[in-house]
Amino acid sequence: MHPDMLRIKKLDIFITKQFGMLFMGTFFICQFVLMMQFLWRYVDELIGKGLSLDVLAQFFWYMGLMLLPQALPLAILLSSLIVFGNLGESSELTAIKAAGISLMQAFRPLIVIVLLISGVSYFFQDVVYPKSNLSFYQLLISMKQKSPELEIPEGIFYDGIPGSNIYVQKKDLNTGMLYGIMIYRQTGSYEDQAIILADSGMMQTTAEKKHLLLKLYSGEWFENMRSQDLANSAAVPYRRETFSVKHIVLDFDSGFNLTDMAEVAGDARAKSLSRIIHDLDSLKEFNDSVGRSYYKDAKAYYFRQPDLQKKDSLKLVKALAANAKPFDSVYAQQPALAKQTAVKGALTRVQQVMTDMEMKMEYAKYLHRNYRHHKIEAIKKFTLSLSCLIFFFIGAPLGAIIRKGGLGVPVVVSVMVFIVYYIFDNSGMRMARDGQWEVWFGQTISTIVLTPIAVFFTYKANKDSTVFNIDLYKNIAMRVLGLRQKRYINRKEVIIEDPKYKMDTIMLQNISKEIEAYSENHNLLHWPNPIKVFFHAGDDQEIERINHTLEVVIEDLSYTRDRKILAELNHYPIIATTAHTRPFHKKWLNIVTGLFLPLGAFFYFRMIRYRFRLYRDLRTIRQTSDRIIPRTTALSEGQPKLA
Repeated sequence: MHPDMLRIKKLDIFITKQFGMLFMGTFFICQFVLMMQFLWRYVDELIGKGLSLDVLAQFFWYMGLMLLPQALPLAILLSSLIVFGNLGESSELTAIKAAGISLMQAFRPLIVIVLLISGVSYFFQDVVYPKSNLSFYQLLISMKQKSPELEIPEGIFYDGIPGSNIYVQKKDLNTGMLYGIMIYRQTGSYEDQAIILADSGMMQTTAEKKHLLLKLYSGEWFENMRSQDLANSAAVPYRRETFSVKHIVLDFDSGFNLTDMAEVAGDARAKSLSRIIHDLDSLKEFNDSVGRSYYKDAKAYYFRQPDLQKKDSLKLVKALAANAKPFDSVYAQQPALAKQTAVKGALTRVQQVMTDMEMKMEYAKYLHRNYRHHKIEAIKKFTLSLSCLIFFFIGAPLGAIIRKGGLGVPVVVSVMVFIVYYIFDNSGMRMARDGQWEVWFGQTISTIVLTPIAVFFTYKANKDSTVFNIDLYKNIAMRVLGLRQKRYINRKEVIIEDPKYKMDTIMLQNISKEIEAYSENHNLLHWPNPIKVFFHAGDDQEIERINHTLEVVIEDLSYTRDRKILAELNHYPIIATTAHTRPFHKKWLNIVTGLFLPLGAFFYFRMIRYRFRLYRDLRTIRQTSDRIIPRTTALSEGQPKLA
């Protein structure tokens, strides 16, 4: 290796500083955006729970650690785009290349930094992410189990209090009074229900925040009495109470308690790579044992002679078939009640078997899904780290090609690239998790798609290719769709020599004669033979000669000082000299297009459109020339300008 390859140059330090400052800023932006997007999934668990600031701080801290590996690739993409976009926009990238430094040499310090970031990403996923994930979901489950702060809405039943549904018709926010209260309580079975109606009331929690105290005014209490001593009676007695003031105490625990860690410890996201690899063998062995157990149960249930050999079972089936009576005749001999009992028994047995099979099927799906989830998390630790490098080789070349800095174009391009990555990554993960794709394919499909794109952009940027030349794609689209380009000729600021008006007049007169002769010999309104179009078509040399002569005249007259001539020159159309005879210049392309019927039909009708347009263009050229010739004739004879 050459010593200069390992030497840190001023250019490396300059690019590293530019990238470092932008990376820190874009990282915090990306982290914030991802956290806000992630927060919307759990916003219902945070609102109305009365959580303390330290609990919320832990929630956001663990969330940030979980999303850090996802924010790193997006930050690298955006920062590399901005860095090389700024260098290209300020022509610094051009100066770097002019000094003999290739684009890959300019990438060299950042490649080392991105590799280090990829290593940090893997470390977080293997060490920090499992612990933060475990703590995050422990905190989340605890939030779900926490009783909400009492915030009863108007006009609907509120079920936030265990064992009770409360309806409030109207609330007074200033005094805290509730009006039109209906409370439905069910602390046991149907025999222990109560309905409480009150004209108004107030609510408040006790000092220890374990109970809720209700003070009700002017109401009635309806309650079913327990019918333990009246087991044989169909009626359940109840009591009715009318009150002017009533105090009720309800259980309401508004404290916050962490749930048991064991509930989330078995999740694959809470495990390191070494533990996942260790647990995969155990999971596979357990899944196989469950499958064998289900198979033995089914065999013992459906085959009443499990110990018979195959040849013995065949003999038994033949003997039973020889001695058994037809099923229909046996069933027909039974009385109606026996038939009904037999059908109900068979139906019950079938339903039991179906329920048992469905439960076993769901459990088997859960086991296999859990196994695939472990494999997904193992592969994800590598693909997410590798995406840092891939995003760099997409962002940096794109910045060098686009040459637009700031936060405008780079943000748009970054969002588009990340959306493509997210769609493939998320879709692949779901397909792999559900068993529709192989796990390795589902988890690597985003890498498989983006790697060729990164290689392509890097190659094009290194070769100074104009991949994103908008004018080039615009011209191609206009040619394919047959859109017309307009002619724009303005008065020249400096005119050294006046046009040759006499020669231009003669040339325009000849062009008009040639157009008249061409129109007599070629019927442009006639549809041509498709065979000749795609297999025998040639260039229209007459139109090419007319167009060449016309462009020479227009170029010469564009130096005139006569404003009316300049205005008339813009009326000359820009002629497509070959589009009315064949779709492409190359013969083999025309043949391939003609053989492929749908594409051939499109270009055939496109060519007919060009023939109609050429017919109108030739007529426009003659009319424009008729208006210009008198003025050029007058100018050539030294006459004054016409009014």
